[in-house]
Amino acid sequence: MRILLAEDDDLLGAGLRAGLTQQGFQVDWVRDGVAALRELRSGEYQAVVLDLGLPRMDGMDVLREARSQQVSVPLLVLTARDGLQQRIEGLDSGADDYLVKPVDLLELAARLRALVRRAHGHAHARLSAGPIVIDDAARQVWLDGQTVALSAREYDLLHLLLLNANRVLSRERIEQQLYRWGTEVASNAVEVHIYNLRRKLRPELIETVRGAGYVLRTESGGAAA
Repeated sequence: MRILLAEDDDLLGAGLRAGLTQQGFQVDWVRDGVAALRELRSGEYQAVVLDLGLPRMDGMDVLREARSQQVSVPLLVLTARDGLQQRIEGLDSGADDYLVKPVDLLELAARLRALVRRAHGHAHARLSAGPIVIDDAARQVWLDGQTVALSAREYDLLHLLLLNANRVLSRERIEQQLYRWGTEVASNAVEVHIYNLRRKLRPELIETVRGAGYVLRTESGGAAA
């Protein structure tokens, strides 16, 4: 799950990035509001953690501008501004959640997972598609009730496909969601992960749509290639 972190404090930003990475997130980190708004517009993220006290452009202005431009990515405000009126202003300006520093990393990770699930129409931590069940919090997978052991990257890919079940995702879109900045990605990385998932699950569950990408089917579709 790729997220954007906008935080100008170097020590806090490094700690948040490291902690969220340990929780299974791919984190891109920017340190000012102008960069945050630019990345928000890219559409490459599943969620955003936004500090309000950013240089060059205040975080509240970033939030308002993003929402005025119909940027709909789930956005969590993380700030030292703890006044009730400021929390109300942030939520009314389009924030999906609001946390006050200092923050517990486990709570932050849980709130981000919940925001992403709700954005895709899922209310619970356990997600299902046909015979597949995923526990979003524990990062565990079952097929027909049997535990399936996946690598971290295989899990991330399956999670992405499940959140977008019956929707074709291009290889480029998958790469955007699985890898953060600076990660060296082999040209066939997505294909290798798809192959491994099919081998560990069932080949027919993930379909190749030629010239378009891949889709996890929860209903009858074409054969996998």
